[in-house]
Amino acid sequence: MDVSRLMVRKPVDQLMRSEEEGTGGVTMHRSLGPGHLMALGVGAIIGAGIFVITGTAAQYAGPGIMLSFLLGAIACGFVGLCYAEFASLIPVSGSAYTYAYATLGEFVAWIIGWDLILEYAMVSSTVAVGWSGYFVSLLANMGISLPPQMTAAPGTAIALADGSQVTAWFNLPAFAIVTIISALLILGVRESARFNNIIVALKVAVILVFLVAGIGYVSTANWVPLVPENTGTFGEFGWSGILRGAAVVFFAYIGFDAVSTAAQEARHPQRDMPIGILARSSSARCST
Repeated sequence: MDVSRLMVRKPVDQLMRSEEEGTGGVTMHRSLGPGHLMALGVGAIIGAGIFVITGTAAQYAGPGIMLSFLLGAIACGFVGLCYAEFASLIPVSGSAYTYAYATLGEFVAWIIGWDLILEYAMVSSTVAVGWSGYFVSLLANMGISLPPQMTAAPGTAIALADGSQVTAWFNLPAFAIVTIISALLILGVRESARFNNIIVALKVAVILVFLVAGIGYVSTANWVPLVPENTGTFGEFGWSGILRGAAVVFFAYIGFDAVSTAAQEARHPQRDMPIGILARSSSARCST
């Protein structure tokens, strides 16, 4: 076996030529502008990362979670600059896989490609489960109850109000939302982008309403001490807890890859991709 073949790189002009010719006779339509691209990233920020992961990180950092978000935002800015540079240089689909293929070789690109598949599988599952929990809670507030066996992962033990336990069979709401979003993506990128713009506008509106309604209830006394004393275990409060919290909340800043993957569908990728990615990074820092 010729090991050198594992490090074969694909030239940028060949990547661009493949994009122009399309795959299997199908060429992607360039229909996304900078606003659509920015909305893709913002939609990833204002989601499970902020609504679900924040409470988990607070268990490690306490009030210092504000510093955790700040550290995550700084790292996010540097990553955004790198993605913006690559996306404008190689404006084709594939994101980090394509960038690795052009610079590091086929074997590294293969590893990164599988990493991306696993990443999106895990992220999609996390978001779907988080959405399922909120949806089931909303239905319960409306007096509608789904069978508990259909609201969690298979094999999960669920405690009922009467003290008994049942074993979950299937998370129906999570499956339903993934199916609906998949069907929407199949319709086309333009339709998906429009739907995403609407959802992002609604999520931003919810955040703004929450901030305006809740600002009067903020008690600065809860911020003291800002960095609680470490319990003696690494990652439980103290500065190690803040660092651990930063690693957790970085999940809230994902979206670079989602934006750069859409480079092949951007109308003017060299101009629009940096705008979409860096504006998304600025939105991430403002969200802290």
